[in-house]
Amino acid sequence: MPSDHQHLVSDTPAGREARLNIRTTAKQDTLIRLAAQASNKTVTDFVLDSASSAAERILADRRWFMLDDAAWVAFQDMLERPTVVKPKLRKLLTEPTVFDTAE
Repeated sequence: MPSDHQHLVSDTPAGREARLNIRTTAKQDTLIRLAAQASNKTVTDFVLDSASSAAERILADRRWFMLDDAAWVAFQDMLERPTVVKPKLRKLLTEPTVFDTAE
């Protein structure tokens, strides 16, 4: 799944520049190693893929975010645009559904 944050991280081993050290319990270590093996991934790739997926979900759910001045102006411009009437969408959203019938 593409991410707006892809420019911040590289997915290729050649692009790996930073080191991330973590401490685990023996149980966590075994669990991670077994899952990596079951996924046909190295432990590093498994941990990075899992952590990156979790990070993307968390960042996608953010309700507070920061923008630089140019991005803020662009965001405000988008909010101020007049709405566009979409007749097919209006029809779809006003049609009765199976949930509207009373039995």
